[in-house]
Amino acid sequence: MMKRMWKGFCTVKNMEKAVDNYRCERKFFISDLTKHEVESCVKVHPAIFKEIYCQRYVNNIYFDTFNLNNYFDNVVGAYDRIKFRIRWYGELWGVIKQPVLELKIKKGLLGKKEAFPLDSFVLDRDFTIRNLIHVIDNSAISEILKLDIKSLSLTLLNRYSRKYFESADKHYRITIDNDLLYYQINHHHNNFLDKIVDISNVILELKYDHKKDENAHYITNEFPFRLTKSSKYVMGLNKVYYY
Repeated sequence: MMKRMWKGFCTVKNMEKAVDNYRCERKFFISDLTKHEVESCVKVHPAIFKEIYCQRYVNNIYFDTFNLNNYFDNVVGAYDRIKFRIRWYGELWGVIKQPVLELKIKKGLLGKKEAFPLDSFVLDRDFTIRNLIHVIDNSAISEILKLDIKSLSLTLLNRYSRKYFESADKHYRITIDNDLLYYQINHHHNNFLDKIVDISNVILELKYDHKKDENAHYITNEFPFRLTKSSKYVMGLNKVYYY
């Protein structure tokens, strides 16, 4: 199903054209420094990163195939990858306002997102897939994509705190994520009593237009930590299902 859906979505969106809509994304998984130490490294960087926006909580509900194709594509490092999620900001529970269906599409180290606004829904212990089916049915997305989304399984609920920074030349952006929280989620029964809390690790992500990749090493070389492969979706599934 995923291969058919991937090809179909590429055709609809002309995804095989030039990568002008894509950006580079470089991640650093940091376990030996605190959040404040990581922020200090960013603030003293020669590129003069300044904080932009307000710190906020990011919440996601992830979908995957029955066989977890998206998960395994990420683990093995498949060149073409895709993740399906519903994202919103602020409170985790209750009435979820302004949620967005996101398709995060990766081609190697390049990435882009397709976003579709959704109606509000309620996330609580009575939550089931029926809540989301109603929302998806009433959304302004193609019928093919609706069918594809509804054929997937709910796999993970996660949440983290995020801060945003931008370089003085505005070519490079950094996000810092910490206070990661993970829950199992499924179609029919969710009490959300079991959760995994990760307060030890920090994830820094550098994002920029692919045309600026030639000078990106001037940014990364100034950091006292190494570039790593890191996916909060993979980390979350590993923690809630395999640990």
